[in-house]
Order: sequence, then structure tokens, then C-alpha cells
Amino acid sequence: MILVAGSANLDFVVRAAHIPAPGETVLGQDFNTYPGGKGANQAVACARAGAADTQLLAALGKDAFAAPIEASLRSAGVQLQAVRLDDCATGVAFICVAADGENAITVAPGANARLRAEHMPDLQGCSHLLLQLETPLDTVLALAQAARHQGVAVVLNAAPAQPLPPALLSLVDVLLVNEGELATVAQHQGSVRACLEHIAVPTVVVTLGHRGCCARENGQWHWQTAFDVPVVDTTGAGDTFCGVLVAALSQGNSWPAALQSASAAAALACTVAGAQSSIPSAAEVTALVARQGGSDAAALRTLHQYCE
Repeated sequence: MILVAGSANLDFVVRAAHIPAPGETVLGQDFNTYPGGKGANQAVACARAGAADTQLLAALGKDAFAAPIEASLRSAGVQLQAVRLDDCATGVAFICVAADGENAITVAPGANARLRAEHMPDLQGCSHLLLQLETPLDTVLALAQAARHQGVAVVLNAAPAQPLPPALLSLVDVLLVNEGELATVAQHQGSVRACLEHIAVPTVVVTLGHRGCCARENGQWHWQTAFDVPVVDTTGAGDTFCGVLVAALSQGNSWPAALQSASAAAALACTVAGAQSSIPSAAEVTALVARQGGSDAAALRTLHQYCE
């Protein structure tokens, strides 16, 4: 079993020609609401990977915004361990998606800010705890401590980016970051390899957008180039990567195989609008890997060179 502990939001999404600059007003196009939040997204990705039972620990308000989130989790097969709050609204995110698929996101945490370590369910039978940073940092630290004490592998997606205390990093088995988050956690500006020299975590995975991703696993490096897909909306792609990666690891997959599945799933998530609505099934991931799974030598060289 995988336990994901983190945020659950309702996303309010507007598509526009471009993301507004400070002080600029942009006329939008389509508007939709989608279930989101890093914790909920990653739980759905774990469950849709079809590899392991998945639970989500999340705090929700007793309001209308909670209902579509719960429905989406049920549909994906996620077991929700919900903390219900009478005096706090469900978290929301306001997202502008540009024509090229890039996005800008503002989150109002709401109930997510009230998640506490004492809310953690029993970890019996749990192989991995997957955490993010949209809930209070002291809660994340306490949850990681509890998991480590019970022999559960701790995976942290350090997003949204913020400097992290050494006490938390010392509890993390696998750190998942994009390039910007890597620099923030490392407190260093430089190449991927240079930043990783400043992070004392056994395994660190760095996603690099259209270039692909890499992992430093106990001193050994693994590389995965990106899959070629038409980009519609990048919202939720990083969360999809995290969830599918942990699902693969929970089943004992090798690091190269886990990175390949996670990268394919993240690519497919970019082809559909929304966060949880864009997360692919295991069959879709398998099909994309079958079509594009071979390594491209030139792309692999470019990835290596970029990380140096």
C-alpha cells in the first residue's frame, strides 16, 4: 500500500493566449473547474498506475468544493482518509493556462493548512509515504518521522519550492524535484550535477521538462529522455510523474523502468486539460512506451550535457 499525505484542491482554470504579466489584464477563453491539489493528484496517479492500493490523507472543508474532489478520488480507486473541518473551506487553486500549455498557479490552502501529524492513519502494510509541501512543514516533518520509525520509505516532492531543514532531508529516502526546486533545496545556483552535490539524500530525481529526467541513486546515475507528445496543458504533469514513479517503485521495478513509466505518464498528462482529468491509465502508459520507449542517442547526449 502507498499512503499519500497532502493537499486536495478544487482548481479554477482559465485558458488564455498568454499568462498575464504583473499589472496586465488578459481576456481569457475557456473556463472550467477540475479536482486538483498535489496530494490528491499524486494519489490518483498512483492508483491509476494499477500497481498498488493507494490511500490519501487530506483535509477538506464541509462545502460544495469538496464534492468533486471526493468523486474524482473514488473514481480512481483512491481510499480517502479525510479530515473534515466545519470552520474552514476546502483548498482552491487559480490557474491560468497559456496557449503553449504553460501555466501560472495561485493556491489558497484553506483546509490543507490544518492537516496535522495526529491525523495519520495506521501505516501497517504501507511500503511508501509520499509527501509534498502544500501542507504545513511541521506536519510534513512529523509524518516523515513517523514513517521512518515504522520502516516505511519516505518520498518527498519538494513542491512548492522552499528551503528545507536538514532534519527533514535526513528522513527522506527519495527526493523528487524539478530544476527550480532543486536549486531552492540545494541553496545553490549551478548545473544539475553541481546542485546535487549540496543535497545529502540517498536518491534524488530531477525532472527537466522537455529534456527528460535524471536520478542519482546512491551515487549511480539513471537517465530518461522525454516522450514526444502534443502539449495542451502541463498542469498536473509533475504530480503524475511522482505518483506513477512511486507506484512503480512499490512494485519493485528497477529505477530505469520506473523512470520510463513515470516520464511516459507525465507526457500523456500534458495532452489533456486539467490535473486529475489528464492522468492516464496504465494501459495508455504501456502503449506510449511501446511506441516511443527506445532511447534516442542524440537526445540522451543532450540530456547528459545539460546536467553537467
